[in-house]
Amino acid sequence: MATTVFIKTAAGRQEIEQRTRKLAAGVRSILLMIDGQRTLDELDAMIEALHAPPDTMAQLLVAGLAKPVEAGAVAVSEAEEASHAAAATLSPAAQRYIFLYTLLSDSIRAHLGLKGYFLQLKVERATDADALLLLLPDIRDALAKVKKVQFADRWLASARDLAAT
Repeated sequence: MATTVFIKTAAGRQEIEQRTRKLAAGVRSILLMIDGQRTLDELDAMIEALHAPPDTMAQLLVAGLAKPVEAGAVAVSEAEEASHAAAATLSPAAQRYIFLYTLLSDSIRAHLGLKGYFLQLKVERATDADALLLLLPDIRDALAKVKKVQFADRWLASARDLAAT
């Protein structure tokens, strides 16, 4: 049986950027954490930990800000296809920002989980690649607390190498 995970819709990504709907803080926090890898049980645990309203997922689904998808599905949503096509026409600075944003967000999710929530908020607020690069030491420090210092140092060196290319 396939596992269901949740992704942000185009409207959800737009809400993260523009804050037009004035979502309650807890609801917005959960929207930030929806990444296409977390199941409903994992998101419910986050909802409880953040003291968000119990119906947060229902609010996001009804508002069209998130939707369920099959985990590991090969098909890419239409919105993602459009964003990939648009990325090819973006300036090098915009492409670098997208690359760094993805690198930092994926690292936070994979290694810090909910403990990386505030770092993820900083990533979301960064407006350019230089602002994202300034977050590297903060992420390294958080990784050193959760993982080993050697791991954090290797991650930082790797992230800087990737950012330089």
